[in-house]
Amino acid sequence: MTEIAVISGSKSDKPVVDKVLRVLAEKGVDHEERVLSAHRNPDELERYIKETDAKIFIAVAGLSAALPGFIASRTERPVIGVPVSAKLGGLDALLAIAQMPPGVPVACVGIDSGENAALLALRMLLAKR
Repeated sequence: MTEIAVISGSKSDKPVVDKVLRVLAEKGVDHEERVLSAHRNPDELERYIKETDAKIFIAVAGLSAALPGFIASRTERPVIGVPVSAKLGGLDALLAIAQMPPGVPVACVGIDSGENAALLALRMLLAKR
């Protein structure tokens, strides 16, 4: 069973995704990684969200950072957003992730903070046990 799904909106987010994957691998947590854009392939992303058995989603996204909110609007499972410093130093992505509307909760870590996203996901897993 997959514990954590790590999804990025673009291959250019790979350096931040690698931070997440490194921590999950070190801790021996079962995870899977996908590159699925809320803008470029929303149907495939929606299908993945419905079909995966992951307990927690980590969504790595820059620019408009729509990915975490897209995921959170389609699942009851926890979503952690990781803003990427693609433009404006990542402030645009940080604000997009942190300012979700009511009913679409997304936890948000610091800009490029893949390690903290992984550690937060691990704590969420522990809290569920």
